[in-house]
Amino acid sequence: MSWQKKTFDETAGGPMEGIRVVDLSRLVAGNMCSLQLADFGADVIKVEPLPTGDPLRAWKREGKSTFWTVYGRNKRSLGLDFRKEGAVELLKRLVAGADVLIESFRPGTLEKMGLGPEVLHELAPGLVILRVSGFGQTGPYSSRPGFGTLVEGMSGFASRNGEEGGDPLLPPLALADMIAGLYGSNAILMSLRSRETTGRGQVVDLGLLDAMTSVLGPEALDFQISHTPKPRLGNGSNTSSPRNVYQAKDGGYIALSASMQKTAERVFRCIGREDLIEHPDFCTNERRVARRAEVDKIVGDWVGARSTEEVLDIFDRNGITAAPVYDIADISEDPHFRERGIYVELPDEDLGGAPMHAPVPRLSATPGTFHRPAPHISEHARQILSDAGFDATEAAQLFESGLVGEHSE
Repeated sequence: MSWQKKTFDETAGGPMEGIRVVDLSRLVAGNMCSLQLADFGADVIKVEPLPTGDPLRAWKREGKSTFWTVYGRNKRSLGLDFRKEGAVELLKRLVAGADVLIESFRPGTLEKMGLGPEVLHELAPGLVILRVSGFGQTGPYSSRPGFGTLVEGMSGFASRNGEEGGDPLLPPLALADMIAGLYGSNAILMSLRSRETTGRGQVVDLGLLDAMTSVLGPEALDFQISHTPKPRLGNGSNTSSPRNVYQAKDGGYIALSASMQKTAERVFRCIGREDLIEHPDFCTNERRVARRAEVDKIVGDWVGARSTEEVLDIFDRNGITAAPVYDIADISEDPHFRERGIYVELPDEDLGGAPMHAPVPRLSATPGTFHRPAPHISEHARQILSDAGFDATEAAQLFESGLVGEHSE
């Protein structure tokens, strides 16, 4: 099944139109953040280090920079040799005309470059400065390198994730970075809203550790009450039962969540175990969680005696919250993904077409759009320099010196 086909339209607007973002960040968190703004019309200028550009370009699948193709869309690129004299002055001129600056250097690096917040706010008092780091701009660990993997370990996530009795398990994707990127775009919007009242920008201190910790639930409170860290439960849950992934007799997997009492009761009726609804060991969610293994066996045995299609049909007819466990091959065959346009296909000069996720969330009046494909390194350098007030002679000198990269078709 093919995805909905979309095209790029550089004239498309959006609710963020008129907002200029200078993005100095690298890899995932900053790119996820600026993508949210770019998808909804902001002019995002990616300032990439020469000669290789954003390290996200190196994340390839069979030679194709797939991450960059998706998370670099809707942005303009300027390649800059940060090591050369004049780099800081050029950045100052870019920032002077910007509304937002995103950076993900190790804390203190911006100050060493002579581009600390005080300097930047002298140039642009309304500038919103988003500082992305692993552990934040303050604290004993602030100077440590801040990769998401380290944060996923230290936040408590890996300790909670994994099979019961098994080892801690890291996520197979850049989860901490993605969460931080979403927080970052939200923080920028709040800061721009504040600027409408005060006329002043501000500094956003976005630590991946803070962001990852915030989505793990009431860990500190639960620990204060129980004095015991929560164990790993595989696909089970500390908060509801039945909740797990159950395998049908044909090998398919079904995810089921009965986080509400009425849903649990429906499950028990559906599998012919109405007796459990009033049973003192299973009548409340807290009691079912305490006997999670028994509940899972009862439900699992029932599911395992039926095909995936049969189980899902029965669950659907009885209002039970369950769904099949998909991989991307399954997703590509499911009509809901296509008809809703969760993935769409856009023109790609290497592949002809490149499927990628559509802008999220969906706005009724000012939806996200596709302005341009992910750029080559320094593809938009001339226009960016012109927008920043550099004349043709100055631009030529920058290209000739190698300070700014020049893209050739």
